[in-house]
Amino acid sequence: MSLAQLHYTSASAACAGGAGGGARFTAVSAGLPTQVLADAEQLLGYEPPARASHRPTTEEIRSFPEAFAFSALSDGGHLLSRTVAVAGQGTVGFHAHAVHLPPGTRLPGDALPITAWRSPNWAATPPDGKALGRISALPASSVFGAEALNDFAVSRSPWLAAVFADLRRVCEEPSSARVVLVERQSADVARWLALAGAVLPSEHAHRLTFTTYTRRPADSPHQVVGVLPQDAPGQGAPSPDAPSDTSGQDAAVDPALRVHICAGARPEEAVDDVWAETCARIWRNRSPELFRDAAELPGASFSAGPLAVTALCAGVPLGADGRAAAADWAADRPYALDENRTRLLTDALTAPGINHTNHELSCISRLLTALDGRSPSAVTASLGALLVTEAVHGGDVTSEPPARTAFAGPDGERVVAALVTALGGDLRAELADGTPCMDGAPGRGVGRTVQLLRIVRLLEVDCADLLPDTVHRMARSLLDEGAGDCARVLLGLLDEQFDVRTALLGALDGLAPHAPAAAERLLADVALPFTGAQALPHLRMCAAAPDARKGAGDDRMRALHAVLRAGGLSPFTEPLVLRTGVGLVWGANTPTVSEARQLLAATTSDAHRTAGTWPVLVAAALGACADDEEAPELAHDLLRGFPQDIDARARGSLLLLEFARDLRSGAAEPGWAERARELRAGAEPVEPGVLDQALNALAERLLAPDRPETELYAFVHSGDADLITSYGRAARGAPILARLRADPAYVADCFTVWNSHPHAGTAWAETRTALLEEVLRPVVRSLPAAGPTAVEEAAERLGSSRTAEAFRAWNRPSGFGRRLGSSRTAEAFRAWNRPSGFGRRLGSRLAARVRRS
Repeated sequence: MSLAQLHYTSASAACAGGAGGGARFTAVSAGLPTQVLADAEQLLGYEPPARASHRPTTEEIRSFPEAFAFSALSDGGHLLSRTVAVAGQGTVGFHAHAVHLPPGTRLPGDALPITAWRSPNWAATPPDGKALGRISALPASSVFGAEALNDFAVSRSPWLAAVFADLRRVCEEPSSARVVLVERQSADVARWLALAGAVLPSEHAHRLTFTTYTRRPADSPHQVVGVLPQDAPGQGAPSPDAPSDTSGQDAAVDPALRVHICAGARPEEAVDDVWAETCARIWRNRSPELFRDAAELPGASFSAGPLAVTALCAGVPLGADGRAAAADWAADRPYALDENRTRLLTDALTAPGINHTNHELSCISRLLTALDGRSPSAVTASLGALLVTEAVHGGDVTSEPPARTAFAGPDGERVVAALVTALGGDLRAELADGTPCMDGAPGRGVGRTVQLLRIVRLLEVDCADLLPDTVHRMARSLLDEGAGDCARVLLGLLDEQFDVRTALLGALDGLAPHAPAAAERLLADVALPFTGAQALPHLRMCAAAPDARKGAGDDRMRALHAVLRAGGLSPFTEPLVLRTGVGLVWGANTPTVSEARQLLAATTSDAHRTAGTWPVLVAAALGACADDEEAPELAHDLLRGFPQDIDARARGSLLLLEFARDLRSGAAEPGWAERARELRAGAEPVEPGVLDQALNALAERLLAPDRPETELYAFVHSGDADLITSYGRAARGAPILARLRADPAYVADCFTVWNSHPHAGTAWAETRTALLEEVLRPVVRSLPAAGPTAVEEAAERLGSSRTAEAFRAWNRPSGFGRRLGSSRTAEAFRAWNRPSGFGRRLGSRLAARVRRS
């Protein structure tokens, strides 16, 4: 084919500003469309380097950069041009020689545009006036020889991967940031483009637009732009004679440019592009022919796999990501490589001295699976040996050992024997030691044990003696941590190894009573296969617990019975199921007193003792509120059922509750106040509800009309503030107030007690005074008109006429009662001290009752 030409030349010396200033077409091949010429005028032009002399010498002009460009046109075609500086009339001019590639065409011989750099067919001056024909070839010059490009690639090693990554980006997304290559010579930019032409897929290499030189990269329409160091965005300053437009310098912050200063310091940022890194390694290894070989392998554009496979088979060392890409590609296309290249690839992947990453090993595992049964055992055995060795010495607990078929045949058996010799001791040592995984993530310890057990079975290492302890540790880890991400491999192990499954399920069932909630969580996360011949009552209970609780609603005893039925064993025959059931139903909560009594009644105390659930019953009793009437009964049963098990402090609290029970039933032995004080001292720190229960029961008995007067006397003179305060609190309770309002005799009885024992101590004095004024007086004042009279009569029956007289005096608005309210202690003392006065008889009435009794 032939290509139309055009020549574009500055017409005067005043053309440093670009394509204006009198530039014109000096020769054009016939048939070029007008639009092409219009586009060319916007693309062709030349601006001398910054700080260039106004009157450069011929040698200086020859040193000016050459603008070699491949530009896209509006008609879909392209313009390949070479623009050079020429001497003008007192200044610098330029001459551009270009060829037009119509849409859908390429250079003759399907050559890449960059190969025409410094082709001998480029003209540096306009034609001599002859008709301009069409050009049929642009033969390449010798500047791009193989060794020259290899030397250049090695010299630019630090920048290769980053530049290739940006070239890939600009090819895949034409609207992305343009690539700016900063070099001291435009020829070096052309060499970069030659490197790019080798690495880019053919369809992208032929469409990549570029220019080897411009002063204003931000304004360039090309995908790849070459600039001198002084014109790089953010570098240098404009020439003093440059136009006032500073857009070239403003590009320093232009996000549309990806700048690579290849004439400066080495870049520090890593490149996260496997394809680009692999291309860079191939160029550093001086093996560009591998790009052609890789292009013959199947794969998408910019796929790293074909390049990585080709490089490894040729002996080019790659990083972990490159090796992973090769293994991954080969795993998807095991048919794409012949036996020789497959062996070369596996030899490269398993070479000694390589630090493999987890991702790389995962890809190698996929490759082994794809090759197993397809390639010779020597190939698969080497991959299998690598995976086994890395699993034993590595840190990825999720990596699975290869299948036993990978080691089939004599070659595989020899590899297995070598692995046993190398790894057998390490396997046994780690299984015996049970060292947890370093990362500490949930389930990792279990995953590591599963991994080791599978390798032991694969290599047939004898570890039967270690299995019980190993399985017990694994069961404990499962309950403590859960399976995490290792549930799948755990189930795979249980499916493969029946002996491990039996031992593990048995160990979990034995641990479940001590951690039922953990066992329930484990079964919710991992569908353990415990539906076989093993009894496993505790695991079955844990599995049934969620439905049992849901079906029972708020009835926790019903839920317990449902859970026990799921276990299939009675607490009488296997008391530990009681422990598991209580843990599943109540968890960290404490049963109510009513539930605790039912739990105790449903089984024997021996069953609770064996199951270790009796502390839960004790906690229920001690945690009861003060008005729980069943708590004293439960305490009585617990003291009788577990006489040797309950510690001294808890026993003291239960005795307080039992004391309350005896007080209310009338079975309490004499000496109530002293007994209460002794029991309280033995139960310290006593639970508030327990103490209140006992003290309230004592107060209630002392407030009853049929109380023993000796007990009341001992109580009043005990001086115990807590006991007396509880008495005062009980006297203010609703039952006492209701009785006072309904029974005049009870009012007289309380008045007699609360008006006596003035010298019993501060606590009693303050309490009785408050009761008279704050409880009894409001009650008396609320009585009907005949009420006070009935109280007086009752007081006279209980005591004497003096008692009735004292009540009348206390009840008068301004009489003895007011004095009693203000100086009642002294008044009572004077009355009591008179030989025949009321006070003495009233003060000694209780003592007389004690003597008569």
